[in-house]
Amino acid sequence: MYQEVALLLALLCVSPNVAVSAPIRDGLLPNGNFEIGPKPSQLKGSVIKERTAVPHWDVTGFVEYIKVGQKQNDMVLVVPEGSAAVRLGNEASISQKISVRPGRLYSITFSAARTCAQEERLNISVTHDFGVIPIQTMYGSDGWDSYSWAFKAGGPEIEILIHNPGREEHPACGPLIDTVAIKALFPPRFSGYNLIKNGNFEEGPYVFPKAKWGVLIPPFIEDENSPLPGWMIESLKAVKYVDKAHFFVPEGHRAIELVAGKESAVSQIVRTSAHKFYALTFNVGDARDACEGPMAVEAFAGQGKIMVEYASKGKGGFKPARLVFKAVSARTRVTFLSTFYHMKNDHSGSLCGPVIDDVRLVPVRTLRG
Repeated sequence: MYQEVALLLALLCVSPNVAVSAPIRDGLLPNGNFEIGPKPSQLKGSVIKERTAVPHWDVTGFVEYIKVGQKQNDMVLVVPEGSAAVRLGNEASISQKISVRPGRLYSITFSAARTCAQEERLNISVTHDFGVIPIQTMYGSDGWDSYSWAFKAGGPEIEILIHNPGREEHPACGPLIDTVAIKALFPPRFSGYNLIKNGNFEEGPYVFPKAKWGVLIPPFIEDENSPLPGWMIESLKAVKYVDKAHFFVPEGHRAIELVAGKESAVSQIVRTSAHKFYALTFNVGDARDACEGPMAVEAFAGQGKIMVEYASKGKGGFKPARLVFKAVSARTRVTFLSTFYHMKNDHSGSLCGPVIDDVRLVPVRTLRG
């Protein structure tokens, strides 16, 4: 019996004396909310003195353990969720090793809050890949945002690392990090009923159950694998992934909010036949997040274009839209962007915008559809 087990482990390239960890499940990483903190003897004030002082995490550099209500001078440091978070000083990082399924696409979601630096950004990486996430623009009105980043697992065990590359005059001047989670993503497929992949946006990054601020998906120029499978973020700014539990969603449980005007766009390249006609349909609405006023979404497909106007009262709602166009090649780029910039009416200065959902593309016989 032992020989059979040893043979199986050998085929898996694992030593029979080493435990085989099961791939991690969707949700928070172990101690991903940092609620289990260092012992008092492992702290000097709020500064973590030992590398493994935070259970399940490895810390490097100037890292602080921040509790709710803690202040820096007269400024209260905002903890996104729960009672604690960590702050990354200059060139500081946190990391954790987890087991995954090789070749599977995963998305990391985490919350971050700016403190005193103005040009804050974060490097996020796994064993074989990395990305840069700018966090100087605040989209939410709560003092923090949740961000997502995707990667393809290159092996059965990876190390997730979040690093602050900043070099501020004050060594502690860095972002607060909280609630780090993971989710396995499944590549969407198109069908004869819809040539758009993931047109209802149901497949996307992990959304925290209590996070009423949504999840930001950074520009594709920052990450090769999209946490919104099938879609690229072709813009300078992020788009927001919203859920039905906290926002108005036209169809299903997820949608996309275009939160930065023409700097916030999503696109997808689809297979088409040259000189054939296609109908692009989608919904435009508002997320019931105090985003009021006249909105407009521009949709492009091949050489076709449509501008869909929507009068938002900030209370949720949508209208359907349709664009029929003639394909000019075997590949057609479908793009959506918001014509205008919008801010919430809660005096927070937070960016918001129109919601798009239920995107469909089907062949039709004529230009009239």
